[in-house]
Amino acid sequence: MRLIMHAIAAAVCGVLIAQSSLAAPPQTTYQVKVLSDAGASGNSIDDLGLTSGSHTLADNVTLHATLWVFGQQVDLGTLGTGVGLSSRVQWPVKSDRALISGISLTDKLDPNKEGWSCGFFLPNPNFNVCLGFVWDPQTEKMRALPTLGGTNGFATGTNNLGETVGWAENTVHDPSCILPQVLQFKPVVWTHQGEAIQALPLIAGDTSGAATALNNRGQIVGLSGACGFAVGATTGKHAVLWDNGVAIELKNPNKAPYWNTPMMINERGDVVGFAGVPGDPDGNFTPPFMWTREVGWQFLPLLTGDIAGVATSINEHRQVVGYSNDANGNFHAWIWENGVTTNLNEVIEPGSGLAGSIGFAFDINDLGEITGATTSGPTGQAFVAIPTRTANQ
Repeated sequence: MRLIMHAIAAAVCGVLIAQSSLAAPPQTTYQVKVLSDAGASGNSIDDLGLTSGSHTLADNVTLHATLWVFGQQVDLGTLGTGVGLSSRVQWPVKSDRALISGISLTDKLDPNKEGWSCGFFLPNPNFNVCLGFVWDPQTEKMRALPTLGGTNGFATGTNNLGETVGWAENTVHDPSCILPQVLQFKPVVWTHQGEAIQALPLIAGDTSGAATALNNRGQIVGLSGACGFAVGATTGKHAVLWDNGVAIELKNPNKAPYWNTPMMINERGDVVGFAGVPGDPDGNFTPPFMWTREVGWQFLPLLTGDIAGVATSINEHRQVVGYSNDANGNFHAWIWENGVTTNLNEVIEPGSGLAGSIGFAFDINDLGEITGATTSGPTGQAFVAIPTRTANQ
């Protein structure tokens, strides 16, 4: 396993040299490499090319958080010892120290049987407690992250300073929660290698929220609203940027009081995510958006024929990736650059076995490498799309 640390060290110089000569690129074409076809998904890729996400075990049900290191697949395990417990790296992590954050079920059972936010991403028929974790390449182990006194927690991103964000339950029973959710949860940042937890302030009048991503400049993004069903819908009443601890609302011009969800922030402070639409409380027609200090909020164009979308990540060159779907539930991965949204399947070089089947793009690094999945569920393939040439070459 020490191969991981040696490989990371050997790659750092090459990445720094490559980054120093990068400029904002025109439309790019890609070669695609399959990481795993065992019901897998690539959800995060750092600037060293380390990719993380999840793969499905032989039972075709259980998921384990996974790291792909230069061709080697590493099972990161879980926070428990029981058979059938699942874990996952769900969000783009964005740490170039190979610190990986995610969610895992534990051996302990949830007395409230909430299902929690993790229930949307992990099979959990027995209502096991779910906690955020950080996996450290030095110890090659997961470390459970504390809550605010409540039962469950959820970790999303980790930066180069070792800070991790997410959300965690406290002990307050909130009437704005929608059953089976009963406990409030707050946006949080874990510091000191995950030993300390700090709640972030909410927008005035709100009771619950979540932090979804952070950069290395003290900026964090997330959402603030009502408890709801543990992140989503009314929890996304307000999209939020915390700038050195101060909550700043990113205002959706549609003024929809739900589903306003930042997904990623880059080092410039640019934010991408998806937004609510008035009259759509179920979130069936969410458009992707980007927010910058120069322009403010702007909606990104959907692919022709699609009705809803999510901008999942943005790099330093303001290349944005995400996915969208048509009215029949067919998903299409895309990249937005130079003002144009392009179906990722249309810029895959000939000869790729995945051409036409890529449904989800979840992250893009500063080298323009993209990771995602062909489909969701047990048949999905995790991939990395590597840029090969640009339109001006």
